Amino acid sequence: MNKSLTYDMLLLKVVTLLQNETDMIANLSNLSALLNENLPEINWVGFYLIKNDELVLGPFQGKVACTRIKLGYGVCGKSALLKTPLRVSNVHEFDGHIACDSASNSEIVIPLTVNHQVIGVLDIDSYVFDRFDAVDQMYLERIVNELEKTL
Repeated sequence: MNKSLTYDMLLLKVVTLLQNETDMIANLSNLSALLNENLPEINWVGFYLIKNDELVLGPFQGKVACTRIKLGYGVCGKSALLKTPLRVSNVHEFDGHIACDSASNSEIVIPLTVNHQVIGVLDIDSYVFDRFDAVDQMYLERIVNELEKTL
């Protein structure tokens, strides 16, 4: 099955999952579990939420993670500060990368926004170098947009 078709089916699951729930923690928890179950070659997926000008660990699936990340630091902090998605094919070459799990080799981060303000990020790590491409980014942005409708 091609990647776009897989994501189309995943997007339908996301819409169904989120349609009757408005609690943010419940939706972040279930969405991280759904992504973890459906995305191949990933080793961590979850959310960081902005609290007091730093990212604080939220619901996730994977190994123990960094609890707090300053805005502008690491891939997550930079994505939140710049208010833009970031795809990193080799995290070991990313200036300022924060190594929570040494098995992670690539990463994608999509900001969560409410009323044009970043409130957190979706963070997905992979043990595969160059795991995430433009198709992943486009669909993950669409998934985040569905989530943002509930926030």
